[in-house]
Amino acid sequence: MESGLPSPIPEEAGELLDQVLAPLLQDFEESFARGLVLVQHSPERVMDSPSRERFRQRLALDMDLIRPWHELVVEVWRLSAALRAVGIHP
Repeated sequence: MESGLPSPIPEEAGELLDQVLAPLLQDFEESFARGLVLVQHSPERVMDSPSRERFRQRLALDMDLIRPWHELVVEVWRLSAALRAVGIHP
């Protein structure tokens, strides 16, 4: 099926996107996991119980929900690179 889009971006550009975005997703995962550990060990004098619970809920992101967003960002970057490759600079 013809998408009407320019041909795929050069392989090295795709690899660069993967090299940039994959570690970013990994950083999110590690940061949220570390945040959960930190909030678990925070005494009342640092963070009261209601604040800890609110923070814990905000940190407990399901990475299965984040991955589609990450994949969408990759698609946008790939489209941008493909447009630049054919001389279109929106």
